[in-house]
Amino acid sequence: MSERLWLVVPAAGRGRRMGAERPKQYLDLAGQPVMAHTLARLHAAFPMARLCLCLDPDDEYFDAAWVPFACWRRVPGGAERADSVANALAAIADTAADEDLVLVHDVARPCVSVADLRRLFDRLADEPVGGLLAAPVADTMKRDDGTGRVAVTEPRDGLWHALTPQGFRYGLLRRALEAARDSRNSVTDEASAVEALGFSPCLVAGRRDNLKITHPEDLALAERIFAAQQAEPSLGDSMTREAP
Repeated sequence: MSERLWLVVPAAGRGRRMGAERPKQYLDLAGQPVMAHTLARLHAAFPMARLCLCLDPDDEYFDAAWVPFACWRRVPGGAERADSVANALAAIADTAADEDLVLVHDVARPCVSVADLRRLFDRLADEPVGGLLAAPVADTMKRDDGTGRVAVTEPRDGLWHALTPQGFRYGLLRRALEAARDSRNSVTDEASAVEALGFSPCLVAGRRDNLKITHPEDLALAERIFAAQQAEPSLGDSMTREAP
């Protein structure tokens, strides 16, 4: 690809559901902050990419030593994920071209594999709309009735768990987020903003261990995932090299 690759990592969240003394991106995971592992994985896959790291303006925990990218910038985070991503896109407006690829990745997903990152990138090379890593739903899905009881069992055929990264061309993604803002349409990820414009992003099957750390028990699970990934013959060497 001749287009530039931009990585946007929203990292301004407070992680209140974790109930920890600091935001979850700064909690210790295998001897390093969660953020350091996430950035290391992204760098292992895309060392020449340009990074926009969205941080709370009052962040007191961030250490620039955790950023392995040669080309990166700090961007003020917003109240919601979409606001942070929109801020990042606005910050690079004078440099990015409409056809540049933007990959948005949750800072709380440090277990994403380098192979999945590269697979997504390859799939999106000639993809006009964009797409996201996702995993087919394996569990039986229940919809509640609003009172904590089952209203209906939803067919799981065709259902996917949305993961990250999610990747779209700069021009389309910026237009989608601006449209969501103007219509006051609450979007929980980049794909839903693009879908609201009438597009259908592609689904790229990813590993199920691409865990998003959200609740206290997730940190211990992420520790076990890291240990298991290190033991995989096809992953162990590259994962070791990713550590900052």
